Amino acid sequence: MDLATIIGLAAGVILILSSIVIGGAPLAFVDIPSVLIVVGGVTAVTFIMFPMRTVMGAVKVAVKAFKEDTWNLDEIIDQMVSLSRLARTNGILALEDAEKEITNPFLKKGIQLAVDGNEEELIRFIMATDVSFTQQRHAIGQKVFKQMGAMGPAFGMIGTLIGLVQMLRSLDDPSSIGPSMAVALLTTLYGALIANLVCLPIANKLEYRSREEALAKQVITEGIISIMQGANPKVLKDKLEAFVAPGMRKEKRDGGSGGEAAGEAA
Repeated sequence: MDLATIIGLAAGVILILSSIVIGGAPLAFVDIPSVLIVVGGVTAVTFIMFPMRTVMGAVKVAVKAFKEDTWNLDEIIDQMVSLSRLARTNGILALEDAEKEITNPFLKKGIQLAVDGNEEELIRFIMATDVSFTQQRHAIGQKVFKQMGAMGPAFGMIGTLIGLVQMLRSLDDPSSIGPSMAVALLTTLYGALIANLVCLPIANKLEYRSREEALAKQVITEGIISIMQGANPKVLKDKLEAFVAPGMRKEKRDGGSGGEAAGEAA
């Protein structure tokens, strides 16, 4: 599980609930009509804007926001360097046996394309196309949550207007002003919470995950092409690490650069 997402969401909920409880009368912040207006309205409009399969798919994609990233660049680079050593020692066809132990489907596809003897440009095109269309699919899921985030405050305002109309119609009955004002104010609160605590953060986390996956796939693509070109494992490691921010690089992979260089010389 992605602790950052869980901690952030839990902290937001706890802080808001704590402030409500400390302020007294927590039940005053519970209003069923306000929930129906905001949650029901946002859900209804989402199904109007997107096909059923897109909305349901976005819900499944949202799970990625709560899972740790599986595209570990350090592990991928280590794996590409190992494959490079194997290919330089036993030839490119030796990667076919190594492919059986690889669980990453994108890397398996790249190795299979290389082993089958395809041209470098064709392999690059196929893998780049995979990345492009994957990002397009991810963008649809992100858009669903971004639109839900935009609709939350809008339906909060609609609820506020409904509450104000009810309040103005019953000014001669002081006992009904309170409930009407509750609807007017709580819908705005609910809409803001749905947008800024749930929908928009999830959309941004999914966008971040998509960029991480695209970067990892680019590293794999460059690694496969370099292996086909017979790149030295040390050079390949340096080349692939260029994709990683300096502060995020694993400084002493396989005993450090010096140890690896010595191993290559031996």
